[in-house]
Amino acid sequence: MFAGALAASTLELLALSPPGWGATLLSGLANSVLIALGAFALGLAIGVGGAYGKLYGSPLVKDLLAIYTTIVRAVPELVLILILYFAVTDMVNQALISFGYARIQISGIAAGIGVLGVVQGAYATEVLRGAILAVPAGQIEAARAMGMPATLLARRITLPLMLSFAIPGLANLWLVATKDTALLAVVGFAELTQQTRQAASTTKAFFTFFMAAGVLYLLLSIVSTLLFNRLEQWARKGQRSMGG
Repeated sequence: MFAGALAASTLELLALSPPGWGATLLSGLANSVLIALGAFALGLAIGVGGAYGKLYGSPLVKDLLAIYTTIVRAVPELVLILILYFAVTDMVNQALISFGYARIQISGIAAGIGVLGVVQGAYATEVLRGAILAVPAGQIEAARAMGMPATLLARRITLPLMLSFAIPGLANLWLVATKDTALLAVVGFAELTQQTRQAASTTKAFFTFFMAAGVLYLLLSIVSTLLFNRLEQWARKGQRSMGG
């Protein structure tokens, strides 16, 4: 009898329509996925540029990238989020005011993508640098011997061949991005953790809602892992065909 009443109460709390909070949790999950996708894409773009800069850039570029990756990987993500979200935004607004412009208000999604993207970029730089170094040197030397320009060499040789080496590391970065969105709750952004906290605080059903949030994060991780596994199999199939 008690178990049935508890189950009914849980289903009522997690219902999609009010007074249930299911729709609120799914909305928070959607925001988390949106920010994670944007941050992952931004980090990937930074990582490609950073990897090539570390390998083939000038000494100054290599030193600047080394400082960037070292600081970001050494400082906890939460501290970086607070610095980038509050301190950098305040610096930009102070600069705008000094030049006679009005303060700007950065949207939560844009700020979240920017902050996590910078963090992702440092790790992606090292993942992609290692993947580029894993590409067989003979392939690159053969392309250069044929007079292939650097951009064409990167697009047709280096990037396709490095993909299978990079995917496991990038998959881990994606999972980190989905979990790091929870840190944005400290700045009040309505992602899954913040929405869960609000629901739990309102209803006092902390166990129910935080367990539900954990299940949603777990499902997201499982689906993501399956997709990256398929992508890695596709990339390695191309390599096996080439090797044969």
